[in-house]
Amino acid sequence: MENISGGFLSKKLLLHICCAPCLMYPYAASAKKFGLVAGYFHNPNIHLYSEYLRRKNTLEEFSAKVNLKVIYDKEYKMEEFIRNVVFREKNRCFYCINSRLEKTAALARSSKFDYFSTTLLYSKHQNHDYIKEAGYNLQERYGVGFYYNDFREGYKEGIRLSQNYGLYRQNYCGCIYSEKERFYSFPNNNKKIKDRYSGRGNVFK
Repeated sequence: MENISGGFLSKKLLLHICCAPCLMYPYAASAKKFGLVAGYFHNPNIHLYSEYLRRKNTLEEFSAKVNLKVIYDKEYKMEEFIRNVVFREKNRCFYCINSRLEKTAALARSSKFDYFSTTLLYSKHQNHDYIKEAGYNLQERYGVGFYYNDFREGYKEGIRLSQNYGLYRQNYCGCIYSEKERFYSFPNNNKKIKDRYSGRGNVFK
């Protein structure tokens, strides 16, 4: 794979975006290395639909401020996600990561991008090694370079930026299973749910 640090200002990067807060540092870092960075919001794992819309709207507002072009899915395929993880809930994250990266790699190839990557590499709550492995496997399958960067190094900077922009910062990963894991812990689940809706529980990020 070509050396990004050698100067790739003529190259184009398609960056999968899981949410606006996780975009902050990866976008700032990638914009310095690529001539063009565009985003792709593909996240059928986010449930409920109201939560999906809130994260999507937050991204739309931020991208308009910084003039970042973002491609959004026309459909919300929650059912497809559920069908692929039901009865395999413990391994759902592997499907979730790989399916979103594969959609990004496929779009990068069809849209003539040189590289693809994901803001999932920013989160300390994700399986970083698996994201990296999946990205390089898809690079071989689709013939589009996978841009790997350990964006976790800018974790605190990303938080600072998202707070400065006043972004909505969610308090669970996305799917209904992660929402339950985040808030349900018998017998204290009622307090956790109350904290979520009072705005005091947003510590996921």
